[in-house]
Amino acid sequence: MEVKFLLRCIECGNEYKAYKEVRYKCSCGGLLEVKHNLERLNGKKLKEAWEARWGIRNSVFSSGVWRYKELIADIPDDSIITKLEGNTRLYDSGPAGEYANLKKLKLKHEGENPTGSFKDRGMTSGISISKLLNAKTVACASTGNTSASMASYAAKAGYKSIIFIPSGKIAYGKLSQALAYGGKTLQIEGNFDDAMQLVQEVCSELNIYLLNSINPFRIEGQKAIGFEILQQLEWNVPDWFIIPGGNLGNNTALSKGLMELYSLGIINKIPRIAVIQARGANPLYEMWKNKTFFKPVKDPDTIATAIKIGNPVSWKKSIRGIEWTDGVVEEVTEQEIMDAKAKVDASGIGAEPASCCVVAGAKKLVEAGTISSDSSAVGILTGNMLKDPDATVNYHLGNLKQRGIDGKFKNAPENIKSDIESVKKAVKDII
Repeated sequence: MEVKFLLRCIECGNEYKAYKEVRYKCSCGGLLEVKHNLERLNGKKLKEAWEARWGIRNSVFSSGVWRYKELIADIPDDSIITKLEGNTRLYDSGPAGEYANLKKLKLKHEGENPTGSFKDRGMTSGISISKLLNAKTVACASTGNTSASMASYAAKAGYKSIIFIPSGKIAYGKLSQALAYGGKTLQIEGNFDDAMQLVQEVCSELNIYLLNSINPFRIEGQKAIGFEILQQLEWNVPDWFIIPGGNLGNNTALSKGLMELYSLGIINKIPRIAVIQARGANPLYEMWKNKTFFKPVKDPDTIATAIKIGNPVSWKKSIRGIEWTDGVVEEVTEQEIMDAKAKVDASGIGAEPASCCVVAGAKKLVEAGTISSDSSAVGILTGNMLKDPDATVNYHLGNLKQRGIDGKFKNAPENIKSDIESVKKAVKDII
C-alpha cells in the first residue's frame, strides 16, 4: 500500500503510522505534525484538479476543505464526515481597511462556516480520522468555538461528545451551540489552560479521542483556509496574511500549508504572516518582543474570549512558521480590539472580537512602518459576530467602561416618542 502521510515529531523527527494508533505527541514529548508524501504529487496537476473541483456539487469535493484532500488527508471518501464547510467569502475591507490605512486589505470571513467559525475546517478532518480509528466518543477543552464545532460534527457522525469549559468564561452565543448540539458540557474551576490539561488526562485515561488543536489532523483541515484564499485570488500571493493568535493552531496551519504549496511549486512567493494577540493573553508576543524563552500567561483576560489562552499548545509550531515567513507578532489593547470591531461591523461584514484583532493589528503595524500602506494583505476573521453579541451591544451602549473600553464609535439606540415629528427630528441628519 502506498504511504500517503505519516506523523512526524517536530522535535526529534520520529515518525509514526498516521491512523494505526491514537497518538497526539511523540514518545519524546514533542508535538506531532502530519507529513505528506509530497514526492508522489505533481504540483501542476494538483492545482488543475483543485480548479476542476471548484463549484462541484453533491460530492465531498463540494467542501472547501476536502477539495484539497491530497494535502489534508488522502483517505477514502466514505470515511469523510463533512458539512460542506469552507467556501467562505473573501471581502473587500471597506471602512475597516480605511481605518487601518491598508488600501489593499481583504477579509476572509471564516464566521460563514456551518457553526460560525474556522474551527469547522479542522473539525471535519479530525473527526474523519476518528472514524478510521473507530472512535465513538470525542472530547475537547474550549473557550467556545471548538466546543460548538465538535458537538455539531459529533452529532452528524453519531458520536457522543464531551466538552470541558472554564466556568463562567465562555460567551453564551458559543455555549448555546454546544448545549443545543447535544454535547456533555462540564464547567470546571479554572481557565482554559486548566481545562486543556484536564481533557488530555481524561482522554488518555478513558480512551476518548481528543479533538483540540494538539491533534495534528485538526491543523491539516485548517490549512484549507490558506488554500482557498489563494484559489480565490487566482493563486496571486498577497504580501501579508494577518491572523488573530490564541491557541496558535491557525497560523501554524497556514504556514504549514504555504510550505507545502511552495515545495510543490504551486506558489513561488512566500507571504509574510502577522500574528496578533490580545494584550491580556499575549505569551507569544512577549516571547517575540523580548527574545526570551516562552512563558505562559497566568490568568489571561481579554474581551476577545476566543483567544483568551495563556498557554497555547501550538506555540513551537507557530514560531517555526512565523520565522519561515519572516513574520511578526503584535499585541493590541481591549480598546483597539473593540474600535476595530466597530469598523469591521460598520463595513457590513461583522465578526466576533477576537477576529477584529486582525484590523487592530494591521492598523498598528502600518503605523509602525512594518506593513506598507500599499501592501496587499488578507486578514482572517475567525468567528461570526453573533458568537458574542453581548460584546457588540455593550460597546454601543457604552457599558464596557469597567473594562477600560470607551464606545468611541458607538451607535446607540435613541429613545423617541411615538409620533411622526419625533421620527423626523431623529433622522434629519441622515436623510
